[in-house]
Amino acid sequence: MPMNIANIKKRIVLTGGPGGGKTTALDLIRREFLGKIATVPEAATMIFSGGIERSTNDQILKTQQIAIFNLQKHLEDIQRTTFQNSIILCDRGSLDGLAYWPENDENFFTSMNTSIEEELLRYDAVIFFESAAKSGESIKSNNPIRNESEKAAIELDNKLKTIWSKHPNFNLIHSSESFINKVMFGIKTIEQVMDDYQKSAP
Repeated sequence: MPMNIANIKKRIVLTGGPGGGKTTALDLIRREFLGKIATVPEAATMIFSGGIERSTNDQILKTQQIAIFNLQKHLEDIQRTTFQNSIILCDRGSLDGLAYWPENDENFFTSMNTSIEEELLRYDAVIFFESAAKSGESIKSNNPIRNESEKAAIELDNKLKTIWSKHPNFNLIHSSESFINKVMFGIKTIEQVMDDYQKSAP
């Protein structure tokens, strides 16, 4: 039976609360591993920068998160199929939307027709950049769709950490770390995933 490329993991999630330096770090990491990794852009940014306005209406918010969830997974699978021999580095993952979901977790997974176990299995590792708001620093961003207050950033950071820390290869980078250390930690985590695959190769 032919192998379904979309089901091969070799995926790493780079996530965290707003203002953690994630997007800038991802760009530097991509340059470090030029030709060895393929990146997946953040689905939410693609949607909200394309003319869809963010909403606080629960029904609209749920519809938006369903769209983001599906786009995220499709983008990952496109890159997985296109770059079959590369590590796929994802700017956020399929479970990030759970932190924004206006109802309970069970309702989220029912609406998405999945489970937390199934979504965690999509990824080999999670690199979590804690929000700078946790250290009392500014979280101003060049991304216009990221307009959360420091308080909201901390709340989102806590929710996201609770979700993603369930992954067996969860790697937390505290906000107190220097940005260079954050990038180096991310690079080392990716190198470890690459090394694990090389060791398991036939």
